[in-house]
Amino acid sequence: MSNQKEKAYAKAGVDIALAESLLDDVKPEIKKATRPEVLGSVGGFGGLFDISRTGLANPTLVSSTDSVGTKVKVASMAKCYKNLGFDIVNHCSNDIAVVGAEPLFFLDYFATSKLEAQSYKDLITSVAQACQAGNVALIGGETAELPGVYAESEFDLVGTIVGVCDKAKLLSGSTIQEGDQLIGVASSGLHTNGFSLARKILFTDLGLTATDALPGSDMTIGEALLQPHVNYALLLKHLYEAYNQGESSLQRDGNHVFGVAHITGGGITGNLPRILPEGIGAQVNTTSWKRLPIFDYLAAEGGVDYEELHQVFNMGIGLILVVSPEKADAVLGSVIAEGFSAYHIGSITQGDRTVKIFEA
Repeated sequence: MSNQKEKAYAKAGVDIALAESLLDDVKPEIKKATRPEVLGSVGGFGGLFDISRTGLANPTLVSSTDSVGTKVKVASMAKCYKNLGFDIVNHCSNDIAVVGAEPLFFLDYFATSKLEAQSYKDLITSVAQACQAGNVALIGGETAELPGVYAESEFDLVGTIVGVCDKAKLLSGSTIQEGDQLIGVASSGLHTNGFSLARKILFTDLGLTATDALPGSDMTIGEALLQPHVNYALLLKHLYEAYNQGESSLQRDGNHVFGVAHITGGGITGNLPRILPEGIGAQVNTTSWKRLPIFDYLAAEGGVDYEELHQVFNMGIGLILVVSPEKADAVLGSVIAEGFSAYHIGSITQGDRTVKIFEA
């Protein structure tokens, strides 16, 4: 009787047996994405994490949730899914790391019209690998076949992350003041934002495909678009430990990193203001870093004006640090020493929480 019911459900578009089999295939990789604080194992009704083992005096949980967005459409076009897990894990990790938190554990949600074995295994394996690389535990998730909700071969990938920060070290940007300096850390490409516009320009307006060569690059269009979102969380942990020795982030004394902005949807002009206090603005010289070929091509062929380009795309800067003038060069050197490309891109000014972008 149970087998008949399962076969009937499969005929309706949901193959429970396949889902269980595929999960078994990727479980060895998932088990590697753990931390000492994890209790139990993947497969229970809830993921367990012992927050008391973090050893913080006043632990404050910090969380974020997001999706990969329409980047999944490019992945489907290119039949390449191996980086999407890095996109979702790294995006979420960065969102909580910029407020001072250490990412602890992650949960994924994968939904599709019909499970396809190889793409599923590529996706979930990449989620697990991204968690391993970022010292994040993958403690749970959900896979859903939703025929009738998603069109054929369509899917979505969503993630939720939880981290922790000592309450006194939460970074709000409240101590930022005029004269502080801006350090920009390079992105790998579009990361996970601006894909609706990029797809329109490249695939609809210009009629290109994912396998066409990207001018000025040794990559194809698909390869350039699918470069994984960079994880900055471990870098930020290092910088906080090295440069923020003050007892509280609400004071400048003993601290040198006063605010951090993750440059996602909204670009530099939309994200940097989120950490600026009242009466404070910023100016950013957009010629202070070398743009990647994908941004040059979108700018040249897209017919999008300068301001909007920097609102939609990160334009090559994935993270901005607001640091003290006396430690700006040291912080820049530390970022580069950790293997990132970074630049002095501007400064903090008086203003009304707005960012002026200009070409010097």
